Amino acid sequence: VVQGIFSNICSIYCFHQQFLLPALQKRMEEWWDSNPRIGDILQKLAPFLKMYGEYVKNFDRAMELVNTWMERSAQFKLIVQEIQREERCGNLTLQHHMLEPVQRIPRYELLLKDYLHRLPQDAPDHRDAQKSLELIATAAEHSNAAIRKMERMRKLLKVYELLGGEEDIVNPTNELIKEGHILKLSNKNGTSQDRYLILFNDRLLYCVPKLRLIGQKYGVRARIDVDGMELKETSSAAVPRTFLVSGKQRSLELQARTEEEKKDECKAIQATIQRHEQTVESFRQLTCSLRDEESTPSCVELGKRAPTPIREKEVTLCMKCQEPFNSITKRRHHCKACGHVVCGKCSEFRARLSYDNNRTNRVCVDCYAMLVGASPTPSLLTSSTTRRRSILEKQASLAAENSVICSFLHHMEKGAGRGWQKAWFVIPENEPLVLYVYGAPQV
Repeated sequence: VVQGIFSNICSIYCFHQQFLLPALQKRMEEWWDSNPRIGDILQKLAPFLKMYGEYVKNFDRAMELVNTWMERSAQFKLIVQEIQREERCGNLTLQHHMLEPVQRIPRYELLLKDYLHRLPQDAPDHRDAQKSLELIATAAEHSNAAIRKMERMRKLLKVYELLGGEEDIVNPTNELIKEGHILKLSNKNGTSQDRYLILFNDRLLYCVPKLRLIGQKYGVRARIDVDGMELKETSSAAVPRTFLVSGKQRSLELQARTEEEKKDECKAIQATIQRHEQTVESFRQLTCSLRDEESTPSCVELGKRAPTPIREKEVTLCMKCQEPFNSITKRRHHCKACGHVVCGKCSEFRARLSYDNNRTNRVCVDCYAMLVGASPTPSLLTSSTTRRRSILEKQASLAAENSVICSFLHHMEKGAGRGWQKAWFVIPENEPLVLYVYGAPQV
């Protein structure tokens, strides 16, 4: 319970006590003598402020734990009240003190802005202070992103409970766009039936109410993937405020209760479709630009000529999801389009290849997207594959370009039960005290 309440506050306290505060105190002693600057200290230590993001993300759960145990345990409540009465607590509640770390980063940002505003442009500390402000603003955004992520997951859990756990929607890649009641026009007699519509960034769930004595629940009657979805206007004088949602799985003619409600629904659905199309296009362009020209056919030639396969023994990790291979549960496979060595899960796609007389062959997820012209549906493409690919290909290449040093090294995790694993290590120029470790394809 204590760990759940205070999260990583011990790490935050140690950072301030052992690093930030001593460095600032020493600089203040030298301020008027020879070194009137703090920007260099903040620039060096600001990246560590990102650890506040974990505390912020846990804050709401911590508040719930405190309130729950204050009600549940008289002994817990007595201990908290005794501590709150101490002089050093300033007659403030535990909840008030727990809020202080949440407000710390925004305060640092405001103080540094005020410092820069008062600092002359030609001051020696101006450049370092400006860079420090950018780093602290990044840490603030990191905390805000943690809050947004937590709120997004809370909404998903609420919908998950509403559906009685029928639909697997609690996933970091999922985003709830809109939910609410809607009318469904019957194909038989044209009557209106009350239904519940839930729109995510990758799917639309058409739900019907369940009969329950306590609490409202819904059952999923139909699911329409956003990929391939179309929205059409079908209103008429006889049947006003209607629109048609069609997709690969099903078409639904829906009716809103008011014109404003119809406008909101259509706007949300259309925006989701457009955003998905933009994501697919970006995915294709990124896939094309990140391919190794020496070992992979170009985007134009993909599937038209046989690739140069990579020797399996030289690869210890899947070149897509970075999971280690083994001889039993994670075997090696070759993508017949690009020649990369991938696991079964990342090559469970089939596409016709011109060089093989247009026969269907096993291909990896990236080649499938390029050859078919659309990214795999959520049921085929797992969130873990998407997330790992994003971290490896988007961030590692950018960080390596602006790094103090970067190289392949081998590392071993204690207690993991694995041997030495190859990884890509990067120390960025803008974060010289942070070591980033990326999974390596190991070719």
